[in-house]
Amino acid sequence: MPDVEKIEHLSVGAWTKRCYFAGRALMDATLRPFDLGSTQWYVLWHLANQGPSVQRDLARALELERATLSGIVATLVRKGLVRQTSDDDDQRQRRLALTRSGENLWRELPDLSFIQQAAFAGIDEADLATTMRVLRTATERLQALLQKA
Repeated sequence: MPDVEKIEHLSVGAWTKRCYFAGRALMDATLRPFDLGSTQWYVLWHLANQGPSVQRDLARALELERATLSGIVATLVRKGLVRQTSDDDDQRQRRLALTRSGENLWRELPDLSFIQQAAFAGIDEADLATTMRVLRTATERLQALLQKA
């Protein structure tokens, strides 16, 4: 059991990280019976909801390193869930799309919105709006500082 006094004095960043990891762990546990991890789910979500995508653009959209996404895509291709072809406009780029098996699996996957519901149900909308505004501002400031580094 964690030391309650230490937990109470964690920073905003530490609580944000703990919340993120708790949600991610629940997501991974929910997806485990489908042999998927959360990042694989995000790739499938993007392809199911946004349609086929150039791999480079998908890396930007999901804010993943190119090498990380390459490994995830290779796994999804091996599982037969994603098709990887040359892009029509630029043969050097890889275009990703769901396969029929990927589409079928996507329809079978549970709705993960219960995670957000479990975390935020009953919390005042104004409090949530403030939290999002503060975290967005902090993120933008840190990203700007990183650009200068």
